[in-house]
Amino acid sequence: MSTPRRSVLALALLSMLVEEPMHAYRMQQLIKERRKDDVVNVSQRNSVYQTIQRLVRDGLAEIGSTERADNRPERTMYRITDAGRATLTEWLRAMLSTPAAEYPEFPAALSFLPNLSPADAVAALTTRVARLEEQLTVLDSEIAQVADFLPRLFAVESEYRRTVVAAELAYVRELVEELRAERITWPFVDGAPVWPG
Repeated sequence: MSTPRRSVLALALLSMLVEEPMHAYRMQQLIKERRKDDVVNVSQRNSVYQTIQRLVRDGLAEIGSTERADNRPERTMYRITDAGRATLTEWLRAMLSTPAAEYPEFPAALSFLPNLSPADAVAALTTRVARLEEQLTVLDSEIAQVADFLPRLFAVESEYRRTVVAAELAYVRELVEELRAERITWPFVDGAPVWPG
């Protein structure tokens, strides 16, 4: 058997199965209810089903039972295996201890910034500043709400995201200022950057 492929979604599904056996739709709903969908992409139900099937194929989860309620389709209940528990622990240790190469859109867009005019770049980045400010407000509210009824442990991912958003906001504000002051600029003619040579 090959080494199971680690993913954030697989980690989340195994974490759900540690609690109790459940069907794939329930796992997806719990992730959303707990606002973990801010860090785990469960927007496509099919990806949840594909991932749980992969976990079963890799021996990390298994079919526990099937059930049918009223006129609903039959639902397969899954449970975590001992190998799944060990793998979950291993993945968590690795993800917490080792920075990984991730490829978010924003740094990629920054690397191709000269394909916009400086004025267009300022406009887009100014919009990003406003959206980041909104995200900070939402995160502050979430953190405060969690603090009202749960231990801080349950807000650490929101605290981390808040720190990252605040750092990005400070950077983008400074970049906008540099662009407006033309300390960072480039020639842009007829809809394209113009480079010497």
